[in-house]
Amino acid sequence: MKLKKIPMRTCVVTKEKYPKKELIRVVRTPEKTVIVDETGRQNGKGAYLKLSKEVILKAQKTKALERALEVTIPDSIYEELERKAQE
Repeated sequence: MKLKKIPMRTCVVTKEKYPKKELIRVVRTPEKTVIVDETGRQNGKGAYLKLSKEVILKAQKTKALERALEVTIPDSIYEELERKAQE
């Protein structure tokens, strides 16, 4: 029996590989807006973050997400990510 391949993605902060379902995707849309992608299928350039408060705070402090998406990230996105990490 063939095993199903698990898609792996790299966290932009920790540089570790995780299964795609353990990460949250942040997307820069073609209109240059930034959104949190719940489905993992939004159109645009995406970056993955491990869903933990420490990683999200480190991403904000080091601007790793801004470098990955090449755009300024509003504080509201970080707040939304922190809320999702607490769920």
